[in-house]
Amino acid sequence: MLSFVLRRFGVMTLTMLSLTMIVFYMVTLEPNLRKLALNQIEMRSSDEQVESWLTRQGYRQNFFVRYGQWLGVVQKHPTLDAATGKAVPRFSYCGEPAEPYYGGILQGDLGCSTKFRTAVSAKLSSALVATGKLMFWVMATVVPISLLIGILAGMREGSRTDRSLSVVSIATTATPEYVSGVIFTVIFASWLGWLNGSAASATEQGLTIYNFTLPVMTMAIYDIGYIARMTRASMVEVMTQQYIRTARLKGLSFSHVVIKHALRNALITPFTVIMLQVPWLLTGVVIVETMFRYQGFGFTLNEAAGNNDIDLLLGCSLVSVVVVLVTQLISDISYAYLNPRIRVQ
Repeated sequence: MLSFVLRRFGVMTLTMLSLTMIVFYMVTLEPNLRKLALNQIEMRSSDEQVESWLTRQGYRQNFFVRYGQWLGVVQKHPTLDAATGKAVPRFSYCGEPAEPYYGGILQGDLGCSTKFRTAVSAKLSSALVATGKLMFWVMATVVPISLLIGILAGMREGSRTDRSLSVVSIATTATPEYVSGVIFTVIFASWLGWLNGSAASATEQGLTIYNFTLPVMTMAIYDIGYIARMTRASMVEVMTQQYIRTARLKGLSFSHVVIKHALRNALITPFTVIMLQVPWLLTGVVIVETMFRYQGFGFTLNEAAGNNDIDLLLGCSLVSVVVVLVTQLISDISYAYLNPRIRVQ
């Protein structure tokens, strides 16, 4: 197992380097750099002024040099003031030193956000805390409800309960977040008037049941149907196994057979699916948080993309890659422990 984990860490490192290099190249394309320069100086600046700013800020250096600076293995250099010729920080509002230094991912420095005018690490930390609370309550809602629906539907395949729950699961899975979000808003906010204030106040005035309910419901409704369908399929497969029939022939009650013999084996596949939903939630929060203006990771990513905030975009991409790779590793290890037939060579 240790050798397996070490090999996976090696593959994760190579994958992370490859993905971040691709994202770094796409984010720092010429149109993006020009938009950044125009936002930082003046929209009516000439081409010469834009080129001068990009050169002073170091964006005209070799691609691998800039990527190495972002990683923290190549030294960063301050810019030179056009009037005095003295060394000045690239972005003064982030406290960058006015002298050569190593500052990148390896040093815990994710750069400076030109949109929010603060360090990327500070902005991401607050955004991830807000999204972490949202994702926690989504998973706390999704897991028990979806497992219960899937188990009840799979215990007796083809029954009226199975057909009814399957229809509900398919309907919720087929409804995207932006549709269910609008439906919930119309029902609970417009018709019933239960929700006073937008979800944006969840990060400004503290979490309450009113301003936090809609984002959780919107994200949970799709996931419940998906995991319930996976659980039902796994339960149906387990209930047709020979050892289940043997237990029934021995005179054990149906509930005893389900709880003692079928349930553990049936939950192996849903557990893996649940673990892999964590990366999906990162993509779901972009839509939901933007729709309800909940200022978490998805809202921050959307603001960074809309305002061409290069360092913040790179920081968000790094967080996404790390979350995906780590959850896959945890899923593989957990699957090997849960299923005794799996042996890691």
